[in-house]
Amino acid sequence: MSLTGGSLDQAQARKHALNCHRMKSALFGVLCEIKEKSALNIQGVQQDDPPDPHTMRLDNMLLAEGVAGPDKGGASAAAALAAAEGTPDDGSLEHADYREKLAQIRQIYHVELDKCEQTCSEFTSHVTNLLREQSRTRPITPNEIHQMVAIIHRKFSAIEMQLKQSTCEAVMILRSRFLDARRKRRNFSKQAVEILNEYFYSHLANPYPTEEVKEELAKRCSITVAQVANWFGNKRIRYKKNITKFQEEANSYTMKTAVDAASVSSLSSQSDSPVTPNSEGYPAISYTPD
Repeated sequence: MSLTGGSLDQAQARKHALNCHRMKSALFGVLCEIKEKSALNIQGVQQDDPPDPHTMRLDNMLLAEGVAGPDKGGASAAAALAAAEGTPDDGSLEHADYREKLAQIRQIYHVELDKCEQTCSEFTSHVTNLLREQSRTRPITPNEIHQMVAIIHRKFSAIEMQLKQSTCEAVMILRSRFLDARRKRRNFSKQAVEILNEYFYSHLANPYPTEEVKEELAKRCSITVAQVANWFGNKRIRYKKNITKFQEEANSYTMKTAVDAASVSSLSSQSDSPVTPNSEGYPAISYTPD
């Protein structure tokens, strides 16, 4: 108690003398025994904590979504995406956008996880050194140091669990938006698809509708302009990747357009023929008496 009464040099000297005293070891043991009997030591810390089911669920979810894992989620992410789609990855725009956003979430997760682990290691080392230094002047047993380290790890494990939970929520939101967007694309009516395909194949030399045309097509199909733009973007990619597959579809739409044009021309020619209506609006019929 008298170490705080003098200068720093005097305190260091008295501290060294106390640490080198021949009775220090015996006194240290007695004080530790009294401390244990008076229940002043840290209580309620389990040596081996059982695995937390919630943490295990989060770990399994991150592993399944390709965020966690030995490869930092690289190959696992592509496998998870293919499993979610149920079809092979074709490199379309929506798949690329999903992979890019998932990679961002994965990168942020690993950066924050590395920061948490590094901070936990540094803080644990600092507390351990501090307790060992203090054990030279007050009774601190190795078991107490071990218990304090366990408390620190438990606190940082709670922080890691929050990080995992927020990452899982971000992935679920991303998947929800991605699948919702796919549902909207699938929910195009048959008439809307016919209208869009008809325009696409009738302008196959330059299938890039202007903004005015997009607005007109959106009104006719009862969808948004953004959906029209996405549909044409995906359609151009699919057509270029497999022209042979879509050639039959293109021929059918070309034939349909030609038939429609011929029908319109026939109706127009019939409407131009002279017809003399009577007073009731019917064509006049000539009658020759016997």
